[in-house]
Amino acid sequence: MERTIRKAVVLGSGVMGAAIAAHLANAGIRTHLLDIVPAALTAQEEARGLSLNDTAVRNRLANEAKKRLLTTKPAPLFAARNAELITPGNLEDDLARITEVDWVIEAVVEKLEVKQDLWAKVEAYWHPGLIISTNTSGVSINRMIEGRSEAFRRTFLGTHFFNPPRYMKLLEIIPGRDTDPDVMAFMKRVGERVVGKGVVLAKDTPNFIANRIGTYGLMVTFAEMVRGGWTVEEVDAMTGTAIGRPKSATFRTLDMVGLDTFVHVAGNVYSSVGNETEKAVFRVPELLHTMLANGWLGDKSGQGFYKKTKTATGKEILAFDYTTQTYVPLTKRKLVGVEQAKAAGGLKKRIKALAYSPTKEGQFVWNVLKAVLLYSAAKLPEIADDIVSVDNAMKWGFNWELGPFETWDVLGVPQAVARMKQEGEIIPAWVEEMLASGQTSFYTKERALRYYQTLTGERQEEEREREQMQLAAYKEKAKPILENPGASLIDIGDGVACLEFHSPNNAIGYDIVDMMFKSIDEVERNWRGLVIHNEAKNFCVGANLMMILSEAQDDNWDDINYLVNRFQQAAMRLKYAQRPIVAAPFGMTLGGGTEVCLPAARIQAAAETYMGLVEVGVGVIPGGGGTKEVLLRMTKAADQIDPKVDLQPFVNRAFETIALAKVSTSGEEAHDIGLLRGQDAVSINRDHLLYDVKQAVLALDRAGYTPPRMEKIRVVGADGKAVLKLGAYGMYQSGYISKHDLKIAGKLAHVLAGGDVNRSTYVSEQYLLDLEREAFLSLCGEPKSQERMIHMLTKGKPLRN
Repeated sequence: MERTIRKAVVLGSGVMGAAIAAHLANAGIRTHLLDIVPAALTAQEEARGLSLNDTAVRNRLANEAKKRLLTTKPAPLFAARNAELITPGNLEDDLARITEVDWVIEAVVEKLEVKQDLWAKVEAYWHPGLIISTNTSGVSINRMIEGRSEAFRRTFLGTHFFNPPRYMKLLEIIPGRDTDPDVMAFMKRVGERVVGKGVVLAKDTPNFIANRIGTYGLMVTFAEMVRGGWTVEEVDAMTGTAIGRPKSATFRTLDMVGLDTFVHVAGNVYSSVGNETEKAVFRVPELLHTMLANGWLGDKSGQGFYKKTKTATGKEILAFDYTTQTYVPLTKRKLVGVEQAKAAGGLKKRIKALAYSPTKEGQFVWNVLKAVLLYSAAKLPEIADDIVSVDNAMKWGFNWELGPFETWDVLGVPQAVARMKQEGEIIPAWVEEMLASGQTSFYTKERALRYYQTLTGERQEEEREREQMQLAAYKEKAKPILENPGASLIDIGDGVACLEFHSPNNAIGYDIVDMMFKSIDEVERNWRGLVIHNEAKNFCVGANLMMILSEAQDDNWDDINYLVNRFQQAAMRLKYAQRPIVAAPFGMTLGGGTEVCLPAARIQAAAETYMGLVEVGVGVIPGGGGTKEVLLRMTKAADQIDPKVDLQPFVNRAFETIALAKVSTSGEEAHDIGLLRGQDAVSINRDHLLYDVKQAVLALDRAGYTPPRMEKIRVVGADGKAVLKLGAYGMYQSGYISKHDLKIAGKLAHVLAGGDVNRSTYVSEQYLLDLEREAFLSLCGEPKSQERMIHMLTKGKPLRN
């Protein structure tokens, strides 16, 4: 019988344990969350007359952890209802639950003795086939199961999630000396396909891969800052997006992680390694100990390397001056090397320009990068078997855009090594041997395949599972079927084509709308179906707002009407196409991006999809068919059950969804707010989205896909519009919305009600589209709507006026 994971037990309900339980619930795994039994009653428990023997008291820690999952930000659950899959308990009364589950994950305090004692208790309930793992970030997994039976050890491994587990892609899997290879292979598959992670196989060494390299880099950066007299904010300017690292860079990242956590991780390496040179790097500076003693732990305590304070005019961010150990206002000192690098162009050009810049900033960045690159190379094969594992660990665990060896390639390996030698550095032997053999880079590409250099000098093709399809690879194999400046139609094999947006920010304009028509025509003639997908940061954040504003300010109403009508008709073509069309949204899928998805035969959304019609934020209503499609989603099911049912509650829901600009916090929540239907699906692993959506198209084709029939739509009419407007007026009277919001709500109510017709009149989709387009155009002419558009374009956030 094939092994599966349906139920799990998480031991420990602290921050990580509870968050892991939440993510297992996101994956549909029923999970018991267990923690220790409290030793004393709280004042509230005493007031209720409870004793230490009451279940509510004994399960208190896990119960409280489960409740926190519903209020924690960012949300650890895809949807609040997923918490129903988590059952709180305690480690004394409920440990026998282990006999009922497929996977036990330990996430208790990072102390070897505590873990050893717990595993001894767990083994009493162990049964064949049970997977047992630890979420330790640095305790030796082999040492913690010393004394356990061979059978137990064969199903034991490390599964190191990164915090927060829902959002961080990396899962380090670490085998013990006796771990069964089949168990490793199975859990790698579970990590990728069931839990949705990027899995890296690590070795049982201090802090494994990502924390080992990442902590080293942070320590080197700190030392370089003090040596050069740089400020905290200057270092963040040099070590953030300029070199492909997160915006949080170095010290904002430390504040988010928590200085106490960082010091613990660094101390773990310091106490575990024998090499004195390496040990010295991980020695925690006295300054950090002082900050800990003062309780300056970062975000969790309100101050760390940065501190937010309230002022008479709002909030101010202060930076930590380590020379005086005080907080000072931020200074926007111009860093010449950073500015020059930014002007160089894309990421690779930026990194190279900054690292080789003759400026002080260039020297700082070079010193930091050099140390990290050499350390990464020197630690192979101690921490990992190949460079791909190291690069992926840093990209997925620390959100670097490029891993160490990819960065080295960008700098030019021969050039970088020559400079390192001039500066007296020792180059790892395997790197010297690689260069001596004539290979000048760690990675090479051929026919859309990537190869990497092994430690023994061979060139090895990078492994990629069949679900890990990349659109870029298909684009390298052949020219697009069709293309224009805004979009392309790509052959992704098996008779399926992909419509890819690639306009600036994927904003929908004339080019994309034109390509929608041409793609559907082409697919209906020659292909089995169409996927709508791309590999940008976000699927689509809406229509080209700058273009619409410019046309409105110039009174080019015919041009706006033409574009909106064209977009509406493209959506109708998409909906009634003769071949199956499946949209694959991810990330920000807002406004026009959602309108592209709603008419598709199916939607295959990524788990992290933030979907919604947010047009009211820029002073208009959805005009590309989105208003009409939300109305249909909300009312169609009810109308099919009983043609006489009162539609008003369903229309009210459509009104609230659009007027309040509701945006899903996940693909799963898009189901809850009605933007995804029952037949739509969610891919938990973003890397598998293109594969999943292609399979959805092929399944529809094999089933003999036929487009939906065009039907008349029952509307609530003038009476229903009055109900909607009354509700909006109540919100205005209570101060919840502005006067202009009220005007927008009135226009929206007119469309959703079907205009001023009688209740239960049947209208066509085109009739609703005409109402929608008319409302959109009239709002574009409103000065306050144009103010909202300008504010969004200049400030990047909505204006309430």
